[in-house]
Amino acid sequence: MPKTPHKKTDASETSAESALQLLNEQISRSQRAYRELIDHLDQALFRLSLQGEIRVANLQLSRILGASFQELIGRKLTEFLDSPSPAEIERALPALLETGAWSGTIPVRLTHEKESRYFSCWLQVKQDADGSRSVIGCARDVTAQHESEIRFTELFESLREGIIFSTPAGRVLDANPALVRMLGFDSKEQLLRENFADYYDKPEDRERFLRLISEKGSVQNVDIVLRRKDGRRVYCLTSGFAIRDASGKPVRLQGIIVDVTERMEIEKKLHREQGFGRQLIECFPDMIAVMDREGHFTYLSERTRDVLGASPEEYLGRRIGGATHPEDREALLKMIRDIVDGHMGNAQLESRVRHANGEWRTLRTSASPMFDEEGRITGAVASVRDVTEAHLAEQQNAQKEKFAAMGQMMAGAAHELNNPLTAILGVSDLLRDRAPDDTTRRQIDLVLQQARRAAGIVQNLLAFSRPSIQGRAKLRLEEVLRDVIRSQSASLAAKNISVKFDPPADIPHVEGDRRLLTQIFSNLLINAEQSILTARDSGGVVISLKKSGGFACVAVADDGPGIPPENISKIFDPFFTTKRPGGGSGLGLTICLGVVKDHGGTIEAHSEPGRGAEFRVFLPAAAEAVAAPPAAQPVKSAPAASEALAGHTALIVDDEESIREIVQEGLSARGMKVHAVASSEEAMTYLEANPCDVVICDFNLPGMSGEKFFEQLAASGRSASAGAGVPARHLAPVRRGGELPRFVFMTGELVESEIFDQLRGKGAAMLQKPFNISALAALLAGVLQPQPSTAA
Repeated sequence: MPKTPHKKTDASETSAESALQLLNEQISRSQRAYRELIDHLDQALFRLSLQGEIRVANLQLSRILGASFQELIGRKLTEFLDSPSPAEIERALPALLETGAWSGTIPVRLTHEKESRYFSCWLQVKQDADGSRSVIGCARDVTAQHESEIRFTELFESLREGIIFSTPAGRVLDANPALVRMLGFDSKEQLLRENFADYYDKPEDRERFLRLISEKGSVQNVDIVLRRKDGRRVYCLTSGFAIRDASGKPVRLQGIIVDVTERMEIEKKLHREQGFGRQLIECFPDMIAVMDREGHFTYLSERTRDVLGASPEEYLGRRIGGATHPEDREALLKMIRDIVDGHMGNAQLESRVRHANGEWRTLRTSASPMFDEEGRITGAVASVRDVTEAHLAEQQNAQKEKFAAMGQMMAGAAHELNNPLTAILGVSDLLRDRAPDDTTRRQIDLVLQQARRAAGIVQNLLAFSRPSIQGRAKLRLEEVLRDVIRSQSASLAAKNISVKFDPPADIPHVEGDRRLLTQIFSNLLINAEQSILTARDSGGVVISLKKSGGFACVAVADDGPGIPPENISKIFDPFFTTKRPGGGSGLGLTICLGVVKDHGGTIEAHSEPGRGAEFRVFLPAAAEAVAAPPAAQPVKSAPAASEALAGHTALIVDDEESIREIVQEGLSARGMKVHAVASSEEAMTYLEANPCDVVICDFNLPGMSGEKFFEQLAASGRSASAGAGVPARHLAPVRRGGELPRFVFMTGELVESEIFDQLRGKGAAMLQKPFNISALAALLAGVLQPQPSTAA
């Protein structure tokens, strides 16, 4: 055969081998590149037999398991794992073979490590070429991510603030337990079935929240009000942001919701407490003032307007003491200095402060230190109370108590003096009637004059002790004053003292005791007369009458020397007088004060040395004008006392023997048959057997009083008129003609007008001690006159 074709065949073979070699190299390079690609993956790739043997593995699996390829291939995966255990894997294999695939995150603890790792795995069952099955899979270490998720979940679950994930339409995607509790649900699942928009108390709040999210992308601390499942309101602050899709449309909302209901309640309570504190300070009766360490006002309550007559703003920044009386200022400033210096814990001081209207008011300041949060004294706080009126009331009460004590003493003294004065007057009266000559009669008249003067003093004592006992009526002060001026006109004219009185016509009536009011104005006029005469031989008195609000004011002014300033506060004290001994008792103005106060009025004294004195009496106006008095009716003259009394019988009841004797002798001398006893009990015994025309009885008797005696006697008379069945001892005390004896009370005290009216209504008469026999005889003559009979 030719050699040329042989050579061509060899060349072809050589070319095919080269191509094959080149293909192998390319395949080898491709396999290496693929291998390198697989080894550089961050996931572990593997193929396992159903028995768990490792058939294929990449570099990442080698690294995870800590073994080389030679140590891995052919060995079971469970040899490198502590968990899951072979039994756990074997139990899970049937499910994998049934489904063909599985994915999830599982914890794995390797044999060469103490801590578990978390791997995200994907497994799939494959059919091999030989017909057998194997498992291919990949695993990624997600331990760090899992721990982060755990921390997030723990935070999500433990936050006190509510966290919500929702759609813009309100469907709840997720929520933490705090929000579940906040809205009153039992579980998250219940909330996930709700639309969050339905739990806004006001739909406009939801719309506002969505609008802000849409405009700004996020919101911070927006006020909203939610409704719990049970309907209660929850006040919240919410912050959130939107997650958008590629087109920028919000697809999910995430937010944090803070329940501020409790905080708002606390704030409301705080506001209420602060408001209550302010209201308490404003309603506090004292002015509250706060000062810094230098004594400048930093706060004053609204009560400043009442206490000082100025607004608090006018005093802010001013130093305390600016309006204080110069004599009191240093003591006030020293008290504040001692407090802010820590020398005193609290202190109290009274000082005079000028009111905005110019008056001096007495203020009681109680102060204590003010501390900061570190306990340092930063100033002083004081409560200031106006005690001007309280002091005046205390002085008036003290004076009232003094007058009451003096009144009790004087009433007792007057009562004790009345009996001997009655005896003196009675004896003098008898002696005068029996006087043998004019000289003796003049001497007895002098005794009577002095006894009557003493009796007048006793009556003044009684009037001072109980000035309100007489009956009152509506009076015209003009008439009372004219009577007073008329009664003293002769005496005043003789001493060259003129009186000017020109009252207006529209003065209201007053309700009072004419006799006591006459005594008041007489005392004032006499005092004016005596004051003038101490300085000059002539002078003038001006009496004025005017309306003053709801009062009628009587002013008596003289042009005498006036009242010394040191005496002006003492002139109403009992027994205070500047007159010479024997010139006055010192009770005149005291009685005036007592009578005026008892009439509901006041009396004031004003004087400037050398310019006279003026006394002003204020009496409350009566509710209605007094009616004109009825025309006087002519009164028949009573027969002479001796003739009227002759032949009548009288019983005298008095525990004072001298009174019994003088009255018995005086009435016997006028033709009466008189019997005298010392007690009511003796009188009852006497009257059981002896009829009597008139009983003359002391009002205040020891044992059974005169009033009780009178009541029992009247009861006996009523029993007698009742007829049969009445004990005989009650039938005797009647006059001839079947009447009860007339009854006359003698008293050394003033009897209350109500009691006197009651007794007079029952037929009794009243005679005030001391009295003379002539006065008693005249009274008895009237009492024993026959009473006119009335037609049935």
